[in-house]
Amino acid sequence: MLLFLLPNLAVAANQLDSVRIWAAPESTRVVFDLTQVPKYDSFTLTGPHRLVVDIQDTGAKVNLDKIANNSKFIKKIRFSSPPKKGILRLVMDLTKPVKSSLFTLPPTAPYGNRLVVDLEDTDGRSSAEPTVRRSANQSSRDIVVAIDAGHGGEDPGSIGPSGMHEKRVVLEIAKRLARKVDSTPGMRAVMTRSGDYFVNLNKRSELARNSKADLLISIHADAFTSPQPNGASVWVLSMRRANSEIGRWLEQKEKHSELLGGAGEIIQNTDNEQYLAMTLLDMSMNSSMAISHSIAGDILRDLDSITHLHKRKPESASFAVLKSPDIPSILVETGFISNPGEERLLSNGNHQEKLANAIYKGVLRYFQSNPPADTLLAKSSSTKHSVKRGESLSIIAQRYSVSVNSLKRVNNLKSDVVRIGQTLVIPGA
Repeated sequence: MLLFLLPNLAVAANQLDSVRIWAAPESTRVVFDLTQVPKYDSFTLTGPHRLVVDIQDTGAKVNLDKIANNSKFIKKIRFSSPPKKGILRLVMDLTKPVKSSLFTLPPTAPYGNRLVVDLEDTDGRSSAEPTVRRSANQSSRDIVVAIDAGHGGEDPGSIGPSGMHEKRVVLEIAKRLARKVDSTPGMRAVMTRSGDYFVNLNKRSELARNSKADLLISIHADAFTSPQPNGASVWVLSMRRANSEIGRWLEQKEKHSELLGGAGEIIQNTDNEQYLAMTLLDMSMNSSMAISHSIAGDILRDLDSITHLHKRKPESASFAVLKSPDIPSILVETGFISNPGEERLLSNGNHQEKLANAIYKGVLRYFQSNPPADTLLAKSSSTKHSVKRGESLSIIAQRYSVSVNSLKRVNNLKSDVVRIGQTLVIPGA
């Protein structure tokens, strides 16, 4: 079929250069790379399910059989006979009915003109149901940390002088951070993306909320138009953006219960629902922003020991991912990928590990000092041990039936050496 199309479109104004498929767990993005802005139309067919895309005055030199496809929605993308001369018809053979959204994107390095097709499940249900993991006796839960690796898939983020993509660097740091959180008794990590695909910015905070996250950390790498700026920084939600988001929530009465839990159900259908919701949301926002600012300060202290700081205090901004007035949220800029020296550092595995550890230590220190009342960490944090003469780390670990590694991890110890009088936090057994 490809051989049939090409002669008729040899002098077409536009050309399809490549097709890329970015598969996420619950959605798929298909990108058609074109030489010019496309004029297009689309429609769906059933029996079997298909999505047909017609692009006007366009030719193609791409072999669709060689496209990497790991999407659970797409069986195959193929060419088909056009309805009339001058149209390039592409057909997506689908595994099930999907919701499709098509739009164009202008050129931005490293891509040119693009036609984007987003596919989502028509039932709109998440494949992962929200869970709250509890300890064996069911009396306490884990602290949940949502970790968001910025950008992904079609969105590379900033690009360094040597071509390093921000999306790849921050995903590596996010994975390292998640492993540290998951290895800590009483803590659990939830990643908004675990691979090279794009997640809608609204979806990121929604995933955190559905996972009942106690904290959302978004990881990025900064960039500037000149190569000189360098250093890490930590950002929190600006008051202006927080008030704007609260206003948006207040207008959606059906979401009050989602945001306020049981309190939302109690105030529904009361004469003063709007005012009660506003009061509760305001209290929730003030608490979340105070927690965010405190954790941001803790993380900056640890980052300062392993890298240069661009901003020495937490900064506030209207980042879209920091939009949840009910969830403490911070954005960590790990360095300037536009700075050649920091680009080399950010691509280095050892430096990525140091960055992940600095973020982890700041988060752990905060939650050790301020554990939510119903968590395992709240119980374990009340157990402390003062080192006595003749005691070693292994003896203390044996006494409390915990591992030496967990003792070192919770107390940020770099060696097995302890000193007389030193106070150790005993992790939950």
